[in-house]
Amino acid sequence: MDLVKACQVFVHVGEHGSFTAGAAAARVPQPVASRRVAALEEHFGQRLFDRSARRAAVLTTFGRAMLPPAKRLVQLAEALEYHAQEARLRPLTLAVPETCDVRDLAGLDAAAREAGLMLDVRGAGPSQRTELQRSRDVRAAIEAVPPADATWVVPLGLASAAERTTTPFRLSALRPSRAEATYRRIWIQPEDDVPHVRDVLRHSGHRAALLPAQITVAPTLVAAAGAVLRSRDLLLCSARQADDLRLAWRPIAGFPVARGYAMTGDDAVRVREALGAHIARALGAAARNADA
Repeated sequence: MDLVKACQVFVHVGEHGSFTAGAAAARVPQPVASRRVAALEEHFGQRLFDRSARRAAVLTTFGRAMLPPAKRLVQLAEALEYHAQEARLRPLTLAVPETCDVRDLAGLDAAAREAGLMLDVRGAGPSQRTELQRSRDVRAAIEAVPPADATWVVPLGLASAAERTTTPFRLSALRPSRAEATYRRIWIQPEDDVPHVRDVLRHSGHRAALLPAQITVAPTLVAAAGAVLRSRDLLLCSARQADDLRLAWRPIAGFPVARGYAMTGDDAVRVREALGAHIARALGAAARNADA
């Protein structure tokens, strides 16, 4: 027996004083209403209505006592259904890297709706995404992690506006000489200002005898790309970003550097399982395993 549905019929019949009117109010056929009330009476072990009354549905003393709590149960059930509907319609907030392409994020949103999810996508930097997830301001976040711990990995290389070649770039080629008045820089964009990228590259630069100032974190991607376009400087980025910026991209010889991403948060598993392939596309990455 469905206790809530039985109580709904009981309340309508009790308030209307008629099985016919009560069944209509409950939107069920009269025989169904009669069966539900009978089942409820069997469940309680007491009569709710006086069967000696031929026309009207007259409540027994027990029935009058049970009507108010039955009303409360029905009201709570209706409130629960309302809140469940509200929760289903509430967007699932997801923090993503600001480097994600808008078209890819639109594809992610479309795929989410097909999967029964409504996303509220928020672009943020690495530290901001971590803080948003920790403070529960978002229900899931794509956080920057070392590649060894990542679900998605994005290889990084160096992009230039001046050099059109695909051969791996040797950092030693940037080593300053006495004949040069200036030196070339590698610009790190904010998305890559994390230890497993920044520190690895700086360590590699030190081994290649570069000056500390030759590897610099830019305040924004726009500033970094602008510096590269007006000089022979280089931008640390993915091959896809370089293509979007119309720059020539080269891998770094001998020093693999990569972004790593993992999903965290209360709804991380749900989002990853439903949208993992679309997230990988938005990141410009390959998933580490089939489940992602």
